[in-house]
Amino acid sequence: MSAIQLAALARTSEPQSMLRRFLALDALVTGANALAYLAFSGPLGRFLGVGATLLLALGVFLALYTAGVGVLAARRKPPAFGVRAVIEANLAWAAVSLAALALWLTPSTSGAVWTVLQALVVAGFAVLQHMTLRARQSTSA
Repeated sequence: MSAIQLAALARTSEPQSMLRRFLALDALVTGANALAYLAFSGPLGRFLGVGATLLLALGVFLALYTAGVGVLAARRKPPAFGVRAVIEANLAWAAVSLAALALWLTPSTSGAVWTVLQALVVAGFAVLQHMTLRARQSTSA
C-alpha cells in the first residue's frame, strides 16, 4: 500500500495522526466485539457454534485489550514499543484464530466465516499500524 493510499484511508497525510487513527479504529472495533461477546455470549455462542463460556472469556480479554490500545491511541505520540506490541498481538490473534479453526474449534458455518473474517480484519490492522509506524519513524529520522 502506498503512502498516498494510507493517507487517503486515514484521511490525513501526517504519519503521527495516521498511527493514532488506526490504533483508535482497532480499539473501536475490538471494543464492539468485546461488548457483543460480554452482553450476548449465549445467543452469539449458539449462532456461531461455540461455547458461551469461551465467548465470555474472549469478551473479558478483548475489553482489557481495548483499554490498552485505547490508551495508546489517546497519547499524542504513542511509544513505538507499545505500538509494536499491539502489532504483534494482532498478528498472534489472527494466527491463533485460524489455527483454532483448523485444529480444535468446530463452529457453525457462520462461526467459521466469522473466525476467518475477524482474523483478516485484525491482520489488516496490524499491517496498517506497522506501515504507519514505519512512516512515522522515517519522517522523524
